[in-house]
Amino acid sequence: MKMLSTAMAIDVMAADADAVTLGAPLEPNINHRDTVFGGSAAAVAILSAWGLLFVRLRDEHPDATIVIQRHAMRHLRPITGAFTASSSLADPGAWDRFVTTYRRRKLARISVKAALHCGGEPVGELDAAFVALELN
Repeated sequence: MKMLSTAMAIDVMAADADAVTLGAPLEPNINHRDTVFGGSAAAVAILSAWGLLFVRLRDEHPDATIVIQRHAMRHLRPITGAFTASSSLADPGAWDRFVTTYRRRKLARISVKAALHCGGEPVGELDAAFVALELN
């Protein structure tokens, strides 16, 4: 079975503790209107946000399982070509609280946002909450 990210031809363009930027082409994410399928746009945004938490947690808490709790996607305009999703913490000041809570309870929640762009123009916004938990 092919991974969703592979099937969508998603590329990691940049990844560090401040932001994760992913890129995806119009093909194979195209809909019947020759624009990006809304579900593809949301999936790339969610993966960017998840990736940010993965990058930030991987060294200190590599066993943390990161899952999405909720999300809201706002589509600003049709996406007509290759696009990017860049994530950041909704409140950078919340990170220390998040890590402290995770260390103590092995369960913590944090909000992440992602901005989608096509041709240098904003085309979508994601607001999401993720949970880090220890399953073992």
